[in-house]
Amino acid sequence: MAAQPEARRQAAAPRERTWLERRGPGWLVVARKEMAEGLTSVRFVVLLVLLGLAAAGPVYAAAGAIRDAAEQASGASAVFLALFTIGADPVPSFVSLVGFVAPLLGIAFGFDAINGERAQGTLPRLLSQPIHRDDVINGKFAAGLAMIAIALTGMMLLVAGIGLLRLGIAPSPAEIGRLLVWLVVTVIYVGLWLAFATLCSVVVRRAATSALLAIGVWLALSLFGVLLARLVAGFLNPALTGTVTEQLGRAQLEQQLSAIDPGTIYGQVTAALLNPSVTSVSIPGLAQLIQLSQQVPTQLSLDQSLLVAWPQTVVLVALTVVCFVIAYVAFLRQEVRA
Repeated sequence: MAAQPEARRQAAAPRERTWLERRGPGWLVVARKEMAEGLTSVRFVVLLVLLGLAAAGPVYAAAGAIRDAAEQASGASAVFLALFTIGADPVPSFVSLVGFVAPLLGIAFGFDAINGERAQGTLPRLLSQPIHRDDVINGKFAAGLAMIAIALTGMMLLVAGIGLLRLGIAPSPAEIGRLLVWLVVTVIYVGLWLAFATLCSVVVRRAATSALLAIGVWLALSLFGVLLARLVAGFLNPALTGTVTEQLGRAQLEQQLSAIDPGTIYGQVTAALLNPSVTSVSIPGLAQLIQLSQQVPTQLSLDQSLLVAWPQTVVLVALTVVCFVIAYVAFLRQEVRA
């Protein structure tokens, strides 16, 4: 009879938490470790400085151009957003520069996510800890996405600070909302390249080879994606002259083919979010073109701009998910030897 109260006391006593329960979910433990190493690494500091210098030039030039045209800009709407979208010849706009250069952030944080651990011989030791195998790739991807968000947020705040100093114009709440939504979409866009670089690090054994593969695909799509779309559209529809309907049909075909470049899709989303006067990011048909020509110029609200950019945003999210799922499945099926 005395044994029963003792058994009850042991059952009612709180169970000692395991190492994993004390530290949190496995993927969160891995993410904390990666962020602690990544945020203090030379790679992150160099990338942050280079992106900051690259962003300061276009914004400084754009702010000067807007300030020189202060009389015309003073009565216009979304003047602060023009700081991000207007370039000064020959310097491109800030968003154009981000669309071209920001993928390097994702590639830099993902090209050696798995094969780097494998090359150092630390992957078997990491998997010997009381965590699931999928926690490794989930934690590394989450840490990379968090560091990308930190870098892009800092870059956007730098641009906004330069604009405030040069223009002396504070952004309105609507402009702040548009910038925040644009920041989220930009993180998704760079996360796509992070997922692709992680996929390369899973399927390619050497980190240098995976980096070259990811950078090669990025350069091919960024530099030759639009040119390839034009060549294919010209082959399928060779008539350069013709009726307006035929010319619009070729332009629509070229735009659809250029969607193989994620930068083109991201540019369409950016145009809709940071320019309230944009009512469509796709080339309209003849009937829609007539309607647009008769439409009174108007400024869209944020929710209306979100509806315009929603299909392209969904495509970016879908591409990111597909790349990461392929990397996830490939990593779970790989054999890890000590």
